Amino acid sequence: MLWLGIGFSKFYTWRDRYGRANEHNAQVPRDHWLEDWEKEAILAFEQRYPLEGYRRLAFMMLDEDLVAVSPVSVYRVLKAADRIGRGPPPSKKGTGFHQPDGPHHQWHKWHTDISYLNIAGTFYFLISVLDGYSRSMPRPRC
Repeated sequence: MLWLGIGFSKFYTWRDRYGRANEHNAQVPRDHWLEDWEKEAILAFEQRYPLEGYRRLAFMMLDEDLVAVSPVSVYRVLKAADRIGRGPPPSKKGTGFHQPDGPHHQWHKWHTDISYLNIAGTFYFLISVLDGYSRSMPRPRC
């Protein structure tokens, strides 16, 4: 082992630790160890770039040499300040529609559907229109 420049004891220590998680004597930094100025810098940076996600913000701040924190730390700071999870309201797509409640609303709500038919290799579009209350097709007026 001397040709590697390390002693036998160091080699055997490394060999015994092979495949195990990296352990060291120092404490592992935690996000609650962030200083107040770091938290304020994260919040100010997020205010400058409100459309960016917390992961991207973490790397953007690192690139600008502003604060060196993990994406999880950025997430926790933003969550504590109630600045994350404020996206647009959930879509109502697929939840249905308001059904007209009587014949006095007849012909006020229209429902359309467009599909196609393949007849002998030629595609034809089929467009249907229904009244929302009676579920009947409108009658042409001549």
